[in-house]
Amino acid sequence: MEWLTGPFEVAFVQRALWSGILVSLICATTGTWVVLRGMTFLGDAMSHGMLPGVAIASLYGGNLLIGAALSAGVMACGVTVLGRARRLSQDTGIGLLFVGMLSLGVIIVSRSQSFAVDLTGFLFGDVLAVREQDLVNLTVALCAATLISVLGYRSFLALVFDERKAHTLGLRPRMAHAVLLGLVTLAIVTSFHVVGTLLVFGLLIAPPAAALPWARRVPVVMCGAALFGMGATFVGLLLSWHLRTAAGATIAAVAVLLFFLSASAAGLRRRRAEDAQPLPALDT
Repeated sequence: MEWLTGPFEVAFVQRALWSGILVSLICATTGTWVVLRGMTFLGDAMSHGMLPGVAIASLYGGNLLIGAALSAGVMACGVTVLGRARRLSQDTGIGLLFVGMLSLGVIIVSRSQSFAVDLTGFLFGDVLAVREQDLVNLTVALCAATLISVLGYRSFLALVFDERKAHTLGLRPRMAHAVLLGLVTLAIVTSFHVVGTLLVFGLLIAPPAAALPWARRVPVVMCGAALFGMGATFVGLLLSWHLRTAAGATIAAVAVLLFFLSASAAGLRRRRAEDAQPLPALDT
């Protein structure tokens, strides 16, 4: 029991655990729509695209959250503009912005005197350095994400499963898509401090994908994703403490591992169900 509970008696590990729980709830609410909508590559690109804003804010002593939000907003606008180009596929536009914004962020960070330290912190986060104010920001972000998801549930659901029907019903799918992009931006911006710009995508995608085979309703998927995310946070912090590994990277790795375990278990269950079905009777 001491091996399990000992690390969480330390104050900064407790804050790390609470921040991971809040991030898991935010990412479960948002990531479910990302997975169902098929916006995985876009979400990944946006998580990398906010690096220039974070780097500029850090270099000139500004607010990192504001810098990240502005940079992610530029990324979202760029994706929208390039997506309207007839001769350019959406994936191509996202890929170009992805590489361009990431390169620009690294170039900006390279101007600082502590290039390696700053870049490592931006890319991989520092969950053990979370402050009480960060917990307050995450709580506010969770409330906002939950409210947006509840108010836009019907529009998001129609957008995910039948965009044409959403337009027919007057649900304004373009507006719903824009709001969904804003929700993804909110989740990424408020969570990057915990696991970094590179690894926040693991908590955004892996838990909902792990919960998807076990649920048929969107709210149930969100609840399952929250449980997977919180489990990854607890196990990741525990392993990083005892193994002395990077906490944020360990959390993201555990989240991805849980996805593969869930997918394997779902596959076994499906095969057992198929084997249990009676064979059709032969005609005589």
